[in-house]
Amino acid sequence: MKSPISLPVIFLCFVTSVGVAQKAPTPIFNANHKNEWYTFLSESGKNHDPHAVFTFEGDVIHVSGEEFGYIATNKEYSNFHLRVEFRWGEKKYPPRVNDKRDAGILYHADFYNGDKVWPRCLEYQIQEGDCGDVWMVDSVMVMHRGKQTTPMNWIRGQKELNNEKPNGEWNTAEVIVNKGKFIHMLNGKKVNEGELINTQKGHILLQSEGAEVFYRNASIREFTDKPR
Repeated sequence: MKSPISLPVIFLCFVTSVGVAQKAPTPIFNANHKNEWYTFLSESGKNHDPHAVFTFEGDVIHVSGEEFGYIATNKEYSNFHLRVEFRWGEKKYPPRVNDKRDAGILYHADFYNGDKVWPRCLEYQIQEGDCGDVWMVDSVMVMHRGKQTTPMNWIRGQKELNNEKPNGEWNTAEVIVNKGKFIHMLNGKKVNEGELINTQKGHILLQSEGAEVFYRNASIREFTDKPR
């Protein structure tokens, strides 16, 4: 009888395929490297945070959620393995006081018409009960479960399974993009995957979306083609 191939082996094959070199993981959104990122808020604008929506508490980014927006990398990334830990706080703000706590990791974000709360991108959904969903924003298309998605302002690709921890505990979210494919991992398990169609690179963003959330240990490992 053949032995089943475990998920870690499948994952290893995906990220270390022939012709791909891996760079060492690099911390992102580091308080000591403020030239590498910036903040944007829907009402306050770029790098103007009068209500301290984003604050660094040691190695933790505390996001109050009071105003919609994000903290964004200045650099664009194409093929990478992103890892971010997150946990929910207690506070919620209008217009989502009665809704699920919501945030997200945006990647391949394209600011072709400037900063805005939801730029053209893919989103790793961070929302109570829905962590790991993929959202395609502003006409981004993917192949998801064998079907091509329709170019729309927002379209959702649901996760395959629920692997969230109880509120207040730290979760580990991972986004792997390589050779035209993406995988969403949550707490060590694959929860979503698909194939890219019309996006190749972009910025990485951590959202503020009406709920208090904490992020920590954000790091990225880039994949690059080996010279031939």
